[in-house]
Amino acid sequence: MSDEFKVDLKLDLKGLACPLPVVRVSKAIKDIPLGGVIEAVATDPGALADFPAWAKTSGNEILKTERSGAELKFYIKRVK
Repeated sequence: MSDEFKVDLKLDLKGLACPLPVVRVSKAIKDIPLGGVIEAVATDPGALADFPAWAKTSGNEILKTERSGAELKFYIKRVK
């Protein structure tokens, strides 16, 4: 967990292939309050391009991206 912000929801998306990680985050973000943060952990390398593209089109914000081996961790803030 990041010390920089409070995480409202953690999603384990490991093993899911495109477009499922983005689809799951897109659905889940509606269940957290505005300003809330989702921590999404994925293993699909395509997520590195998919999440920023989704955030741009949906109006939400990627606060931070971390990589540890095959694991990708995204901190996504609900803006809309």
